Amino acid sequence: MSEFLSDINAYFASLTLLESLWLGIGFFGQSLFFSRWIIQWIASERKAESQMPIAFWYMSLFGGLIVLAYAIHRRDPVFIAGQSIGSFVYLRNLMLIYRKRTASG
Repeated sequence: MSEFLSDINAYFASLTLLESLWLGIGFFGQSLFFSRWIIQWIASERKAESQMPIAFWYMSLFGGLIVLAYAIHRRDPVFIAGQSIGSFVYLRNLMLIYRKRTASG
């Protein structure tokens, strides 16, 4: 355990200011992306049935785009592929929601 903590400490100590900034961006995007599930859970509990509020899709899109930017910076093809495809899905869901609202409103 002590070696693990020493390795983590060495990793953070070796980061440049720019790398630290990108790490912060990555964690922010991941936090936003994760918190969408909390929003979905709260909405579902309030209605006592499964709900997917529009905030879920916005948080998915913006969190996903921030994580995508981080993945591009890190040149990680796995996360780039996943977040690129996901972003299209989130955007398409928002388009479908607004199309339905426009047609019924």
